[in-house]
Amino acid sequence: MHAHVIFCAVTITDTSTVSAPPASAIAEQKWTPRLWGVLAVLCAVLFLDGLDVSMVGVALPSIGTELGLSTTALQWIVNGYVLGYGGLLLLGGRTADLLGRRRVFLIALAVFAVASLVGGLVDDGALLIATRFVKGLAAAFTAPTAMSILTTTFHEGPARNRALSVFSVFGASGYSSGLILGGLLTSFGWRWTFLTPVPLAILALVAGIALIPKDRPAAGGGHDLAGAVTLTGGMLLAVYTVVSAPERGWLDPLTVGSIVLAVLLLAAFVVVENRVAHPLIRLGILRIGTIVRANLSIVALFGSYLSFQFMMTLYLQDVLGWSPLRMALALLPAGLLVAVGSPFVGRLIDRYGTPRLILASMTSLTLGYAWFLATAGNAPHYTVTILPTMLLLGGGFAFGFSSIMAQATDGIHDDEQGLASGLVQTSGQVGAALVLAAVTALVAGGSHTGTAAADFGQYHPGVNLVTGVAVVGLALNLIPLVRRWTVGALPRGGRPLS
Repeated sequence: MHAHVIFCAVTITDTSTVSAPPASAIAEQKWTPRLWGVLAVLCAVLFLDGLDVSMVGVALPSIGTELGLSTTALQWIVNGYVLGYGGLLLLGGRTADLLGRRRVFLIALAVFAVASLVGGLVDDGALLIATRFVKGLAAAFTAPTAMSILTTTFHEGPARNRALSVFSVFGASGYSSGLILGGLLTSFGWRWTFLTPVPLAILALVAGIALIPKDRPAAGGGHDLAGAVTLTGGMLLAVYTVVSAPERGWLDPLTVGSIVLAVLLLAAFVVVENRVAHPLIRLGILRIGTIVRANLSIVALFGSYLSFQFMMTLYLQDVLGWSPLRMALALLPAGLLVAVGSPFVGRLIDRYGTPRLILASMTSLTLGYAWFLATAGNAPHYTVTILPTMLLLGGGFAFGFSSIMAQATDGIHDDEQGLASGLVQTSGQVGAALVLAAVTALVAGGSHTGTAAADFGQYHPGVNLVTGVAVVGLALNLIPLVRRWTVGALPRGGRPLS
């Protein structure tokens, strides 16, 4: 990881029951001050999400020391957020379609602000983890809803591509800023990493109330209680199993039982959706080739990138003994490249189309990991190995994020934009959790040689895995393009291939 709203001068027209406007209408959309204001609110929320995740990650050691949390308990400050976020993203996106995007967005943003405040004030580890779960739950509703508001406010084509480019800049800037701010704020106290987002969230909430236009809920659906229960239960259990399995063990009876129960609940959900008159999620959306490729591509992008950054964080801090701030500065070039490059991606999508841009993204990612493997050895040099790798990964993320999001929602009716947005963001979160769980198991299975403080050998299996994930993403997007090139049917415009 959303009523079609058209801004013309100062008039807001709700067209939630119609499909995307024709090309002539797309060319006439004006970017009024209010339209910019809506985009600013959506960008602020994405910025807050990235800021929060990275700041808390940097503050974890300080939190553990002050609250006396074990490593096992400490990981749930991160995993609690992932559980709420990944487990409810699909439901969050579809709920916005059914109940109204503005209403769901504003309520979830208010919950996010309250949970941030409480998290900065508590002195109990269990309560802190609970606030992280609630924040993840709130983000599961704000993230796909923000995306669906964007994709239904900005017309499909150049306007939407431009808006998605700006949107992605703030996500990257939030994460990059969080790394630096986390290092600085933690020196004053870890609680500031929780309290800092509160006033920003309140400002975004007030602006959202003033600027985001009211929309009508979808005409159909909303009566699928069995679908909501089985989907929520299945996704929560699946994400919980993924994030807890590395600690407990994949063959542990509780892990196996959780996997089986999650599969049964999700299978029951599929059965229900095929039988009810008003399904919560139209499963036919999964038969659209471009959408399936976009969802698998986000798995390759997020899964490889976040897992590699996880390994570098451990290596630079735990092995080399770098400070959180020095580590953040070392990894910052990738985020800066995303922030600088993303504004131009919208124009590139208009000219070359999403398939070529996603292919370029996967190529850059694969080259980055391949360069790292070729030059790292057991003591990777920052200038020779780490910096070029982070630049290639930043380029891959800049090309890929906006392009994947555009392809995942392109051609989808307004009534299902929240579903499409929630689907691609769920794929990214759950896919990243799966890859990270596998990487964690590989890294934990390695051992330091004990002969050198800077030994990287323990992490090589994990880098091999993320390289393989990137290669699969590359092949996934290269094969359809080669087939189209072969028959001479590759379109030159911004429309993705079917």
